[in-house]
Formats: sequence, structure tokens, C-alpha cells
Amino acid sequence: MDPRADERMDRLMGGILRIGVIAASALVLCGEALHLARHGGARPDFGSLGAVLPGLAGMAQLARESTGRGLIELGLLLLVATPVARVAFSVLAFAARRDWTYLAVTLLVLALLGASMAASRALEGEPRPAQRSASTPEAPDPGGSAAAIRARTSSRSAAAPPGP
Repeated sequence: MDPRADERMDRLMGGILRIGVIAASALVLCGEALHLARHGGARPDFGSLGAVLPGLAGMAQLARESTGRGLIELGLLLLVATPVARVAFSVLAFAARRDWTYLAVTLLVLALLGASMAASRALEGEPRPAQRSASTPEAPDPGGSAAAIRARTSSRSAAAPPGP
């Protein structure tokens, strides 16, 4: 193994990671700036927080429309894809160097990443704990949910006598 080839491969892999993280950060920053410029004065509704994942096609549409959310999600996708690109590059580099042991391990890692993505796609339609359907029984509320707190707060303010 040539030390100069190892150093060159390390520089290329470092460059892939650096470019991916910088590009992802720039997209998220631009998306946040755009979102704040358009919706900065709006009051957030924390009672309706939930993961709404539009999928790749929806994300691409949001990014084409230059919505803040679309750019943020595209940046986060790029941030997640950056290490996957590094693993894919490692497969090519180890194959070119004929380093069969590292190639096998890297192919295994790439296969596990692919399997986890496929499993994620297969489970997309499954209801998540935050997405309760009408047929799903509600868990007992210990009084700490946002709806319970709002109800208690509004009932106290309605029962309070007017100030002097």
C-alpha cells in the first residue's frame, strides 16, 4: 500500500464530507432565513407539532418553489446523504486498491444502510405514536399534555375576577 495513495484517498474522503456538510449547512441557513422572512411574525402553534415527511418528490417540489421548509429539508437530506456518499466512495477506493477485506466490510456497511432505507420506506404507511387514528385508544392523560394545560389555563382565566 502506497502511503501517498492513502493520503490522497483520505483527502478526497475529507473533501466529500466537508463539501457535503458546508452545502447542507448553507441550504438549511438559507431555508431558515427565507422562512423567517416570510413567517417570522407568525405565532407558532406548538399544539400541532408533528412529523410530516413529504417524501423525496414532495421535498423536491418544496425546494423548487423556494419555500423555507423545502430548503431546510433538502439541506437535512444532504446532511444525511453525505456519510452515505463517503461509504460509496470508499467502496470504489478500496476496489481500486484491491483491498478486499476493507471492500467487503464497506460493502456490508453500504448494504446495511440500503436495507435500513428500504425498511424505512416499507414502514412509511404505518401509524406512528404521534399519529393516532380515530380507532386508536387514547392513553390516559396524566394532566401534562398541551391540551390539558390549555384547558386548565383557560378555565382559570375565565373564573378569575376582573382586576381593580
